[in-house]
This record gives sequence, structure tokens and C-alpha cells, in this order.
Amino acid sequence: MNTPGPQGYYAASAKPASTCPAMPGNERADVCIVGGGYTGLSAALHLAQSGARVILLEAERIGFGASGRNGGQIHSGHRKSQAELEAWLGKEHARDLWELAQEGKATVRGLIERHELECNLKAGLVNAAHNEEALTVLADETAHLNASYGYNDVRMMDAAEIASHLSTSIYPGGQFDAGGGHLHPLNYARGLASVAEKAGAQIFEHSRALHVEGGKVTCAQGTVTADHILLACDAFTASVAPQLAPYIAHVESFMVATAPLGEFLSRRLIPSDVAVADTRHVLDYYRKSADGRLLFAGRESYFSVPKDVASIVRPRMVKVFPMLRDQPIEYAWSGTVGITRTRMPHFGRIGERVFFAHGYSGHGVALATLGGKLLAEAAQGKSERFDVFAKVPAKKFPGGPLLRKPLVTAALLWYKLQDAM
Repeated sequence: MNTPGPQGYYAASAKPASTCPAMPGNERADVCIVGGGYTGLSAALHLAQSGARVILLEAERIGFGASGRNGGQIHSGHRKSQAELEAWLGKEHARDLWELAQEGKATVRGLIERHELECNLKAGLVNAAHNEEALTVLADETAHLNASYGYNDVRMMDAAEIASHLSTSIYPGGQFDAGGGHLHPLNYARGLASVAEKAGAQIFEHSRALHVEGGKVTCAQGTVTADHILLACDAFTASVAPQLAPYIAHVESFMVATAPLGEFLSRRLIPSDVAVADTRHVLDYYRKSADGRLLFAGRESYFSVPKDVASIVRPRMVKVFPMLRDQPIEYAWSGTVGITRTRMPHFGRIGERVFFAHGYSGHGVALATLGGKLLAEAAQGKSERFDVFAKVPAKKFPGGPLLRKPLVTAALLWYKLQDAM
């Protein structure tokens, strides 16, 4: 099995990355960004385009974390439905969150089109109901989005239609979202970095932030002094802001890429070429790659990464697509995903100079790109739209430093049990 790097197939198929230097010593900027994923890169690009002096620090390489390893899926809305958000936050706040999520999708597509980013962008996403109860929930959500939000890109599919889209008969139906889509996530991250640099942002790789305080970010190589600091580290935010640790849980997600399917299988499998996510708490999500492989993610771990990722993902893949029982898996990889207790993004401030955004809980392609844009606005004194997310109440995970992970694991395993019922 090929293992070209922590991003698996994405690293093997990505366009060559430009090499950014390590931070050479003490630096000064208007804004210092910590984290080289979608959030940080989007913030750097939007700030540089406005004329700000921007320094971005990445501990490894651009797209090293979740932004270079994820499913590449573009979702509408949030992990909570609009009806749930209305009941929790009120209709006005829920509508503001919906409009911003819509802007997130438009921002992704706009950046790709405007800057001609080569990342295999494709339209269409199916939310597949794993049982009849989930199908009813999807139908209610679809009707609500159509009637109350005027969002007509989403519609329901019965068992026969979803089978025709996906070439599997395991789902009783689902929801088709023409406004969703998918892309090559590592190429997208590298494309954003290239455009941000051209706009004037300075990007330093292998420059791990060790400490953040006031207007200073300390690395092994020196210190960046800035008017504002943006923390864009998602799952790893607590490494530089320990006070945020209770709000972040880590989940290891696993993904595989098959060998090329061949012309016959490639035409037969997911003929509509959409991305797919099912409705389980521990969900399956998958799509075809540009070179005709199946990219399939399933199963999660809350403590450690197994030695053989392919062996735990293959059974889930074969359950959906029995025709792939003998199809070789060429790449298998994992990544750490940051989730919040509310499953909503967590935005906020630490003091007057530091802003943070993380916890996209599986909707990161669109929401993290948007998050970077909103962080850039906040750093320039325009925080109204940032505050739409910052006003969403955050909830701590239970337990202190020693008990938090076991308690979170127990809760997630309970949800996993519910999936099997």
C-alpha cells in the first residue's frame, strides 16, 4: 500500500507545493496568523488584499492538518439543522447563520473561479438517510429550507432515485443538494497559499507557535509582534491557547482511496459524480476522485490511530458497495478533526488583540474559508459578522484535563451505538 505522506492519496495526486521558508527571526506585522489551513489561508488572503501586512505561521507544511486530509465535501448550512438553530437561538440569529454559510460556499467557488485554482471542483452532494427515521428528518428539513429560506437547490429523493445516483440499494432515500459539491482539498489549500503570497502575505512553514500573549507570538526562531493575532489551528488551538481546551474534542477520522476503478466500474459507481454523506453520527462519506478512484471515509477513533487503517474502513465501504469487495485499496490515511460540544463553530476573542475560530465539525471546506474571511474583517475593526458566530453559546466538554477525553469518548460511543439501532 502506498503511503506518500500523512495526506495519503491527496499528497500523491496534488500539484507540487511551493516551499515557504521558516521564520528567519524577529518580525513585525499588522496581523499574525497561526495556522496554515483553510481558516488561516483565507484570513491571510483577505487581509493581504486589503493592504495589511500579514505573517502566517505554520508548524509543518501548508495543508498538513485537516485541510489537506479531509473528504473535500462542500456542505450547505451547519451540522445542526435550521429548525434546531431556530429553536435554540431564535429565528433571526438562525437566519443570519444560514446566510453566512451560504456565503461560505459562494466564497469557495468565487476564489476558485477568480484565481483559477486547479482543485477539481464539482457540483452536487447527497445526504443519504441510513434509516426511515433519518429519512423523515431529512424530508422535514428539506421542506423547511424550501418554504422558509427559499433554498430550492435541495430536494428529496426516494429509494429508486438515490440508487440511480449512487449505485447502491442500502438507503431508503435521501436529500439531493445541488448547492453542495466536492474538490481536491490539498490542492485547494495550496492554491489559497499561492494566491495569498501573490497578494503580499508572508507565509513561514516549519515555524511552530509556542506561546501567544498580548500582541506577541513566540516561536523557536523568534517573535512576531502584531496589532492583532488570529488563531486558526482548529483541533490544535489549545496548544497555544490552553484556556480553550475544554471547548475542543479530538476525533481521528480514517479515509482510503481504492486503486483506479477502470472505465466500467467508474461509469457504474456514483454515475452522477456527486459527493455523499450519510446521516449517522459516525458517518460514512465518500466520492469519486478525478482519476476514477473511490475515496471513502468511515469509522472514527477517540484515542489512537490503528496500525491498519484500510482494514477498518474496508468493511464499511463493502457494505455500501459490495461490488468493490475485491477492489484493491492503494492509500489509507487518518487525520485529527476538531469538534465542539454544540457541533457549531466556536468563534471568539482572548483579550483585545487575539481572535480565534475553530470547530467546524465536518463542514470545514466552506465554513473555514468563511471563518478566515470573518477573522480578517474582525482584525480590521469590522466584527459584526464575526460576532454572529461569536454569539453562539459555546459549551465545555465535561471533565478536567484527565477525565475530559474518557468522558467525551463515552458520549461519542453512545452515539455510535444509536447508529446501530
